[in-house]
Amino acid sequence: MSEPDNREPQNAAPAEGPAAPEAGAESKSLETLLAEAQARFDAQREQLLRALAEADNARKRAQAEVSAAQKYAIERFAQSLLPVCDSLEAALAAPGEAAEALKSGVELTLKQLRSALEKAGVHEIAAAPGARFDPNVHQAMAAVEAEAEPNSIVAVMVKGYRLHDRVLRPALVTVAKAVEKPQETPICEPDPAAQP
Repeated sequence: MSEPDNREPQNAAPAEGPAAPEAGAESKSLETLLAEAQARFDAQREQLLRALAEADNARKRAQAEVSAAQKYAIERFAQSLLPVCDSLEAALAAPGEAAEALKSGVELTLKQLRSALEKAGVHEIAAAPGARFDPNVHQAMAAVEAEAEPNSIVAVMVKGYRLHDRVLRPALVTVAKAVEKPQETPICEPDPAAQP
């Protein structure tokens, strides 16, 4: 008969040996997962903040566009009235005393028209002879020799107007250019060798 085997099996592992490395690997993977989740959260938070900033910028742009549309809504209307104003001013400047009643009626009409334009934000651009030419609000129709300072306004052909801060029509002006001096021919001595 054989004796009972009281020996411990050789394949049996100590209780804490294999479990300890497995627990370390598990906690390491949890830390990795937590770091990955935090990175995803940070990326999504950044995307959300960018989206909110873009939405805010779009809202501000839309408000500015609406404000500009309201402010300049009558631009075409005002431009169509400017020739009427020009014609009335030309009628008032016409010589003759036969139509004094007509002249006073035109003056009253022009006054009312100017008042309506000013209420709408349409203002005359200042342009007077002797003033400095400004290409932002003046348009030079001709440059003439004059005793005035170069690039100064000599005459205003048509008044300019602006709607708030936007130019509806530049003032059409004549500007001064420097007076050109006739070229002098230099006096030179005749060449003695050239004489016979």
